[in-house]
Amino acid sequence: MKPAAFAWERPASLPALLDRLRQATGSVKLIAGGQSLGPMLNLRLVEPDLVIDITGIAELRQARMEGGTLVLGACVTHADIEDGRVPDNTGGALRRVASAIAYRPVRNRGTVGGSLVHADPAADWVSALTALGAEVEIAGRGGRQTLPVERFITGALDVALGPDEILAAVRVPALPDGAAWGYVKHCAKIGEFAHAIGAVRIEPAAGRGRAVIGAVDGPPVLLADARPLFGGRIGPDFAARFEPRVADAALAEAGMADRVARHVHVTVLARAVAQAARPTPLSVPEAA
Repeated sequence: MKPAAFAWERPASLPALLDRLRQATGSVKLIAGGQSLGPMLNLRLVEPDLVIDITGIAELRQARMEGGTLVLGACVTHADIEDGRVPDNTGGALRRVASAIAYRPVRNRGTVGGSLVHADPAADWVSALTALGAEVEIAGRGGRQTLPVERFITGALDVALGPDEILAAVRVPALPDGAAWGYVKHCAKIGEFAHAIGAVRIEPAAGRGRAVIGAVDGPPVLLADARPLFGGRIGPDFAARFEPRVADAALAEAGMADRVARHVHVTVLARAVAQAARPTPLSVPEAA
């Protein structure tokens, strides 16, 4: 199929883009890698009057360190992260997530910002960046603001973004020394969207952690304080203390009524916990 007719523009700067969004009438869509919007246009699931290509804005393609925080422009691609073309302050966690996204042609074009804005519950960055405690940087008429990823993702395919705002960057905090990272997803076959995702960021020395259960019907289920998953205490023996019933209860409270579906998600989270406990948990991708 072919998309309905639309106008196409490619602004060269972020101020020019924001001005154009303020002035636009009718339906407007932004495009970067086009891995989600392209098929939707072709299937006529969306029929915008104007499509704005944001890949000509240099600021959105850049990555930099601000102290210990990695700032990724919205148009940084999955392949940029996978190939080490941008810094990685997570000890390899970002590279490992990026390398397991879909297929290489998708990673070559797909962008971090596009993935978050599309907010597919099964998308890797939606869960992984929530677990890492990342924030998004939103640019709009009133300047810039930041939001934690868990507040930015408000529902399936829904985000806290106004019509004249864009996601400009993602801010990823460093994983401190001694922190452990686990990320496991269950797919029917390699390259598919996940049916279940488990992600954990554990800091045994500090006694704290975050856990995420993703690929659910809405936003990821976040346990911002993961201690209840481990009997109320996080220490070096955290993997042995994992309590599946707590994860199951969190899913039930989030509205997942199907016990079999909850079992699959809890099992994947348990594998992420076990992965985090290994001596070198960031070395290779893993799929359940």
